[in-house]
Amino acid sequence: MELRTLLKHIGLICIAIAMTLPFLWMLGSSIKPHSEIEELSLVPRNPQPENYGIVLRQSPDPYTGKYLDLNFPKWYFNSVFIATWVTVLQVLTSSMAAYAFARLQWPGRDKVFLLYLGTMMIPGIVTMLPNYQIMVQLGLVNTYQGLIIPTAFSAFGTFMLRQFMLGIPRSFDEAAEIDGANHLQTFLEVILPMAKPGIIALSILTFLGNFQSFFWPLVMVKDDAMRTLPIGLLSFQGQYGQQTELIMAATVMNVVPLIFLFIAMQKQLISGIQLGGVKG
Repeated sequence: MELRTLLKHIGLICIAIAMTLPFLWMLGSSIKPHSEIEELSLVPRNPQPENYGIVLRQSPDPYTGKYLDLNFPKWYFNSVFIATWVTVLQVLTSSMAAYAFARLQWPGRDKVFLLYLGTMMIPGIVTMLPNYQIMVQLGLVNTYQGLIIPTAFSAFGTFMLRQFMLGIPRSFDEAAEIDGANHLQTFLEVILPMAKPGIIALSILTFLGNFQSFFWPLVMVKDDAMRTLPIGLLSFQGQYGQQTELIMAATVMNVVPLIFLFIAMQKQLISGIQLGGVKG
């Protein structure tokens, strides 16, 4: 092995270790007893995996002798429920819009698409107040509908799937038309199955992004029962900020499922992004 290659590998290993250390510290701290939480060691001397049960309100906190006054299981359900519905609706609306922009011919199509893409240049914080006022008028504040509907449409998702659909040969549309298929049948039975890698990639990105959404739920949620994980962890830190071991346990339960999801679906994610970046 050449010296340059060896040094490159050593450098990459050092960078990987530096990036992994905070995560390892979080894992170690999540099973530490309160008496060891200030120590710098990654591995606790007396592991206390009961911290996870304490966060889930399955057992009392030995430090205070009381059950936590927090509803972590409900927050977890809210995050999964909202992220799942937003993912389903975004994939549905984005795929339909992408089909219209990529496969159909209609006056002003390209100009409308450019205007649609222009919305990506508007910071989300700018539209947050108007969206909130609309939700107030519709009576959807502090509801699942209010958390889901405004985020059910995505210009990025439309752009991504449009680029993917442009790579599908037109001959498939022509063959479907010869067989008597209408646009809906062509969309559902021909284009969508061929755009599956792009749809999977968009689904992963959408779910991961909305599972960790913070600002919109922070504005919309008023009751504890409607909180999502990021908002719940914020209140968790406010009430139990001195019990770092419990905060770390809650954070691990928040982050680890997303890591496993990304690892399990990384091939489909990379494939969808690569194929979507090639225009046919």
